[in-house]
Amino acid sequence: MADDQVLTDMLTMLDRSPEVLALRVCVIELLIERQRYADGLAHCGVALGHDPGNAQVLGLMTRCTTALSGASPAQETAAAAPSGFDWAAAEHEVGDIIEPAFVHGVPTDFVTEDDAATVERPALRLADVGGMAEVKRQLDLTLLGPLRNPELAKAFGTSARGGLLLYGPPGCGKTFIASAVAGELGANFYPIEIADILDIYIGASERNLHSVFELARRNAPCVLFLDEVDALGHKRSQMHASSGMRTVVNQLLTEMDSATHSNDGVFVLGATNHPWDVDVALRRPGRFDRMIFVGLPDLAARKSILHYHLRERPVAGIDLNALATHTDGLSGADLAHVCTSATQLAMADSMRTGEVRPIGMPDVQAALAQIRASTGAWFESARNVVEFANGDGSYDELARYLKGRR
Repeated sequence: MADDQVLTDMLTMLDRSPEVLALRVCVIELLIERQRYADGLAHCGVALGHDPGNAQVLGLMTRCTTALSGASPAQETAAAAPSGFDWAAAEHEVGDIIEPAFVHGVPTDFVTEDDAATVERPALRLADVGGMAEVKRQLDLTLLGPLRNPELAKAFGTSARGGLLLYGPPGCGKTFIASAVAGELGANFYPIEIADILDIYIGASERNLHSVFELARRNAPCVLFLDEVDALGHKRSQMHASSGMRTVVNQLLTEMDSATHSNDGVFVLGATNHPWDVDVALRRPGRFDRMIFVGLPDLAARKSILHYHLRERPVAGIDLNALATHTDGLSGADLAHVCTSATQLAMADSMRTGEVRPIGMPDVQAALAQIRASTGAWFESARNVVEFANGDGSYDELARYLKGRR
């Protein structure tokens, strides 16, 4: 019954954040475990719509279709692991952070010495982030400044303790900025996604979460980056009283609480598209007590993003200034999509003629004509929050941004 409630809670979170692929994969795995193969197959189709060719989703889809066709468990297992696919190599390439909670029903260690390899030391700096001057200013004021000037911060009674929550529309570079912050501090960078935490076994998710924080503490100074915080730290008031996810939120609260754990040298950065769904206790002083809005890329940022995605491709006659000017309203992910689509158009033409033709402005303009901004639904939700749920002023920065874009 408790396991069913976990699935129900995950489905509820998925309704709120349908773009979180890792969460949908967890739901598919739970559906397969409960032999709800048709439902699992439907979710596989949605997942592949977001990430075509995803090997993990394709493997789950194979399991669902095999089971629906009436194949035996042995056949299903064989279908799930086709010959010629090196699972060990794939896991090494992906770099799984957390070991599986159980292997054939036997508990395993959650963090090994090899996991330290997943802690990076980025060479990226904030100067490498194009534009976004206001975001950089706030990062310097709330985090980087106190860390660079500890004596001055002490004199004013301030510090960089607690966590910092980056929020805004999807695909606008929150992860990129977090990595740049780690590089700016000369600290290790430990990125965590919800799939690294959640487990189908009761109690395993909490243990995974504790292991993640312990690894970050051992590698201090370290920027621990928690992506999709709204899925991991969802409002407990919106969960069933017996929900297994409530204990995951409780564990996160405990790990971030300075009264129960020493997080000296561990700087917790979170990212979310939906801060209004984050549990209120996670946003009290000492946890995610500061929020910074990361909006759509400005002119300088759009130019930098376009240059980054075209830099290693054959191009001719591309006017980055003109493109950056005419792509206002597109997210970083949208701009990457534009570059990929333009590349495909040039490739298709090259394959027809047998000669390599560089990507030109007509290709980019044709791609732009086919692509619409992906953040429209997010801004609709954000406007409702600003209008009806900003009584404490938490989203004043967002309100100013929305007003400036009218």
